[in-house]
Amino acid sequence: MSSYWAELASNSNGYYQEEDFSMAAYRLVAEQVIYYADLKSRKAWGIIEQYERSIAKVLAPLGITLGVDRQLMFAYAIPQHASPTMATVPQTLFALVLRGLYEEGMRAGQLSDESGEIFCDFIELQEKYRLMTGRELPPKGELESLIRASRRWGIVRRVEPGDSHLPSVDIESEDGGIAIRPAIRVILGESALQQLALWQAPDNSPSSLPDDIEPEQPEQGDTNEAS
Repeated sequence: MSSYWAELASNSNGYYQEEDFSMAAYRLVAEQVIYYADLKSRKAWGIIEQYERSIAKVLAPLGITLGVDRQLMFAYAIPQHASPTMATVPQTLFALVLRGLYEEGMRAGQLSDESGEIFCDFIELQEKYRLMTGRELPPKGELESLIRASRRWGIVRRVEPGDSHLPSVDIESEDGGIAIRPAIRVILGESALQQLALWQAPDNSPSSLPDDIEPEQPEQGDTNEAS
């Protein structure tokens, strides 16, 4: 494989090194989503976007499909044969609520022009969570754990009050809020919205995420976090 990366590096006229290609491919598989909006991911995004076909050829034998959204500028890796997940019920429900909030935000025209994200402070999140599920939003410690899990899946990032990346967004909660990221529409497809609707019935308790999400990814620290 190193010879394959070396050939691509050679064709880049020295702009990229061999390890740049291997690291970009590794990060894509490990993190599932790479966003141009994240400053630390811009080199990886540039490689994946420019050499999409070559990297897709490497991932195909592993049963992984590569996708690139050039409009919202993110790349994603989806397993073709998703295995049963170990997501907890709270993680499942939180992810489904995020999916519903993203769809709702799109309809309301709240989509960020630059990143394709939907911003939500904790005051709104608490209200929407209750309306969508009939349950109270988990307490702060558990909520932060749910946000970390969702961040590993590439579908959300944490937002602090006064975040410099949000010049036009009013975050009312003193604890900040979250940014729901556009890849959630890929990671959690239309079936997720149907699952969310099931939670309106008190007897339903789905215990796993939809088949088109793969949450069992290695934890890579805060590499999905914008810097």
